[in-house]
Amino acid sequence: MKLGYIGLGKMGFNMVQRLLEKNHTVVVFDKNKDAVKKISKLGAKSADSLKSLASALKPPRLVWLMVPHGAVNPALKELMPFLQKGDTVIDAGNSNYKESMRRAMELQKIGINFLDAGVSGGPSGARNGACIMVGGKKELFKKYEKLFKDLSVENGYGYMGKSGAGHFVKMVHNGIEYGMMQALAEGFSLMKSSDFNLDLEKIAGLYNHKSVIESRLTGWLKEENKKYGRDLKKISGSAAHSGEGLWTVKEAKKLGIPVPVIKEALKFRITSQKNPSYAGQILSALRNQFCGHEVKIINKKLC
Repeated sequence: MKLGYIGLGKMGFNMVQRLLEKNHTVVVFDKNKDAVKKISKLGAKSADSLKSLASALKPPRLVWLMVPHGAVNPALKELMPFLQKGDTVIDAGNSNYKESMRRAMELQKIGINFLDAGVSGGPSGARNGACIMVGGKKELFKKYEKLFKDLSVENGYGYMGKSGAGHFVKMVHNGIEYGMMQALAEGFSLMKSSDFNLDLEKIAGLYNHKSVIESRLTGWLKEENKKYGRDLKKISGSAAHSGEGLWTVKEAKKLGIPVPVIKEALKFRITSQKNPSYAGQILSALRNQFCGHEVKIINKKLC
């Protein structure tokens, strides 16, 4: 396929590399000129504006957005004058599902198609195969199914339902992630405080060999312990949150569904800003792993 791609952050850059390796033709735009120049050397076609990006695509156009949720509206506002009826926009960032529903309706009125795609896996998943959850018209999903297949691990993509469903499922995914990370943080904090002087790196590695809690998160915790030591001294004990956990808790309250684990995990991250702890260090370490940032100094803000 030939598509336009907006956003060359850690996720976007890696994803474009994968698209190129799958023989797709990609026209890229990002305000970071160095990122554009670098990916162009790998085979992508560059655009110096959204207008030139749209001009480089033959109708019906396909444009993939990989920008922070707060940047989606400005990007669409700038892009819309250069699109026409029958074109398709895919929002693959962590947008609020209600915003995705609204955007789908507004774009449909002017004949522009819209798909919302929740992407899990972080920069490594974007490079080596992600897990993708898609919402929108089913016939539109079918039309671009090969694209989602090429960007995913085997059996790692699926159609979730009408517009907003993809981002809704990803929102809940991130809420569950909060709870799982919190459980690891609390358990390893307990072991660190025991009288046994336990080797936490070794334990994380052991847990990750066919135990019930084997997971990518457990494996990442082992790697962070190996890199920064048992005490994780260089890592901040204040764990940030990026919004999806809060959205999950609010939606659960609206639907009358109790989510005490996710709610308490979110509360812990909020209170950790003033009360750093070893559990907070573990959470920050895990976020460091799947967000792709390097931790160099205490209190460095992660993704």
